[in-house]
Amino acid sequence: MKTIQKLISGETERRKKAIRFAFVGGVVASLLFCGSSVRAQTSVSYDAELKGYDYPFPVERFQFQSQQQALEMAYMYLPGNGKQPTVVLLHGKNFAGAYWAQTAEFLQSRGYGVLIPDQIGFGKSTKPRHYQFSFAQLADNTQALIRHLGIEKPIIVGHSMGGMLATRYSLMYGNEVNRLILVNPIGLENYLNYVEYKTVDFFYANQLKQTAADVKAYQLKYYYDGKWEAAYDDLIEFQIGWLNGPDWPQVAWNNALTYDMIFTQPVCTEWDQLTVPTYLIIGTRDRTGPGRGWKKEGVTYLLGQYQELGKRTAAAIPNAELYELDGLGHMPQIEDFGRFQVEFEKALQ
Repeated sequence: MKTIQKLISGETERRKKAIRFAFVGGVVASLLFCGSSVRAQTSVSYDAELKGYDYPFPVERFQFQSQQQALEMAYMYLPGNGKQPTVVLLHGKNFAGAYWAQTAEFLQSRGYGVLIPDQIGFGKSTKPRHYQFSFAQLADNTQALIRHLGIEKPIIVGHSMGGMLATRYSLMYGNEVNRLILVNPIGLENYLNYVEYKTVDFFYANQLKQTAADVKAYQLKYYYDGKWEAAYDDLIEFQIGWLNGPDWPQVAWNNALTYDMIFTQPVCTEWDQLTVPTYLIIGTRDRTGPGRGWKKEGVTYLLGQYQELGKRTAAAIPNAELYELDGLGHMPQIEDFGRFQVEFEKALQ
């Protein structure tokens, strides 16, 4: 963190916070994966709603009733210049809205409004003990927030699991969507065709066994091709803080519930029903394949082959456009924002 702060000492406070979450370019020296940086974070502790964990922009809370309980959805909202639409940025499974900081600053600099919600069960939002999680329910919650803010015809952007949510949102509310942009979404294949069904209890037990080293090792292998940058530590701080915090069993239970919908609620079977302009930005090195550790007996199919999945998906969606980023993985907007920005601007325009 000190290295990053020295590099950005002349920036505004907002810019400092944005770079804290998202500045991972070549000016930060690469680090070998070792236990030292993980051990340095073992004292970090956060409650279920990340009290004390700073987001890059002011956090508001949308209060609403859902499934017979009062919930709060945390969100960041940056108004635009009134000439460009608002872009809604939907986070992935292992993230909260804060990692969109650099993307949000770029969008606002171009005049776009930006809305970044933490979904229920994620980030600073409520972690209910009992909730029927579904992409349709999360889409409905998001739509309620968008209407609450008076936003019309937004551009919907989804990364990773957020891509599955963005797709479901666009299937449900297509007439109210400007366009759909998917950034290395998961769900480009129907996982239960290839892997065994696992219960929520299975996922909960796995979550409870997780360590800080496990969090980093997973992202190192599947997101960054074994090349860790110092600033990536900031992107996993909140997860490690949860592991150390007083509410980890509750957070782990929400994590387990939301794993279930990834496997049981595919969206790839409905690509042909999308009616909104759709753009895919795909880092072709991505190999994210949920469930590859428990494939069905005899299945030889390789999950997570994004160099093929992007093309296959673009062909299945009416009038979709595909922008491939060779050599980048699951996090193109973090790994190389400059290259991502070029393709993102094409999709926006």
